[in-house]
Amino acid sequence: MIAAMSSIAELQFESLKQVYPGSEIQAIPGGTWLVRVPDVALPAGWNQPVTTIWFVVPVGYPAANPDCFFADLALRLASGTMPASSGLQAVPGVGAQQLWFSWHIGSWNPGRDTLLTYVRVIRERLNRAQ
Repeated sequence: MIAAMSSIAELQFESLKQVYPGSEIQAIPGGTWLVRVPDVALPAGWNQPVTTIWFVVPVGYPAANPDCFFADLALRLASGTMPASSGLQAVPGVGAQQLWFSWHIGSWNPGRDTLLTYVRVIRERLNRAQ
C-alpha cells in the first residue's frame, strides 16, 4: 500500500479507515507520515459541527508516539475565541496553515496503542470545548 511504511503502521491505518472511511495518509519529508481524518464530529461548544484533523506519525513509530494535532483553520470555541493550547501553524508536508493543538498523550504503550488510539486521544480533547 504505502512504500516504506512499517507493516504495523500500515495495518493500523487500515483499521483507522474502517472507523473513519475518508481518512488518508501521505509521506512527508523526514521519513514521517501525515494522517488526515475528515468529518470528525464536534460537541456543542465549538463554532462548527465537524472538523478535519491531521497528525504526524513520527519516525520510529510505534515506539515513538504521535504528538500534537491540527484541526480546521476556522475552528474556534462557540464564543469565537481560540481554544486553549492552540495556535496557527502550517501542517507539515502540506504547507497550509491550520489550527494547531499542543496536546500530548499521557501514556503510550507501543504494544497496545495504535493510530486509532491517538484519534481517540484527539477526540477526548475536542470533546472538551475549552
